Amino acid sequence: MTLFARNSLLAFLMALTLGGIVFYTVDHFNRMRLAEISAIEDQISIDTLSLDTQFSLLAATPCESVASSTTLSSELADLGSRLSYAEDQLGSNNEQVMRLKKQYSLLEIRDYLLTKQFAAKCSTRPVTVLYFYSNAGDCADCDKAGYALSYLHTTYPSLRVYSFDYNLDLGALKTLIAITKLEGDLPAFIIDGKTSYGFTTLEDLQKRFPKGALATSTPATK
Repeated sequence: MTLFARNSLLAFLMALTLGGIVFYTVDHFNRMRLAEISAIEDQISIDTLSLDTQFSLLAATPCESVASSTTLSSELADLGSRLSYAEDQLGSNNEQVMRLKKQYSLLEIRDYLLTKQFAAKCSTRPVTVLYFYSNAGDCADCDKAGYALSYLHTTYPSLRVYSFDYNLDLGALKTLIAITKLEGDLPAFIIDGKTSYGFTTLEDLQKRFPKGALATSTPATK
C-alpha cells in the first residue's frame, strides 16, 4: 500500500470514528432530553390529579381554613415553572407542551373560580390578575409583562396571578375570553375585575392595581 493510500485510509477511519462519536453523543443527549421531558410530563400529570383533588376538597372548606388554599397556589406556581421548562426545551408549538398547557390552563381557571367562591362565601377581598399573552410573535411586550408579574407575585405571594396563552385552542379559555370581553391588543390584564391593555413599566403596572391592594398582600420575607 502506498503512503498516499495509507494516509487516505487513516484519514477516512479517523473521520468515521469522529462521526460515530458525534452521532453517539448527540443520540445520548437526545435520549436524556426525551427522558427528562417524559419525567416532567409524568410529574405534571400526577400533580394535575393531585391539584384537581385539592380543588374538590377546598370547595367544601370552612372559612376559617381558607388560608390553606395558599398551599394550592404555591403548587400551581411550581407546576407552571415545570411547564415553562418543558416549553423552553421542546418549543411552544410542541404537541406535548400544548397538551400540558391546556391542563394547566384548566387548573388555573378552576383555581380562579374557587378563589371567587371563597371571596363570596367568606367576605374576603383577594387580589387577582388575569394575564393574557401571545407566543405568536405579535406581542412585543409580553415577555416583559410576564417578568413584571413574576416579580410582583414573588414580592407579594398572596397575589393571585393567572397567565393564559390567548391563542390556545381550549374551549374553557375561549369562554373566559368571551365573558371578559377582551378586544384590545396584547398583553391584556384583568386586575381585580378591571381590564387594561399594553405594558410599559413595572411602575405603570402597579398603578393599575386598586389603591392599597398590593399593600394588603403579604410581602415576601427576606
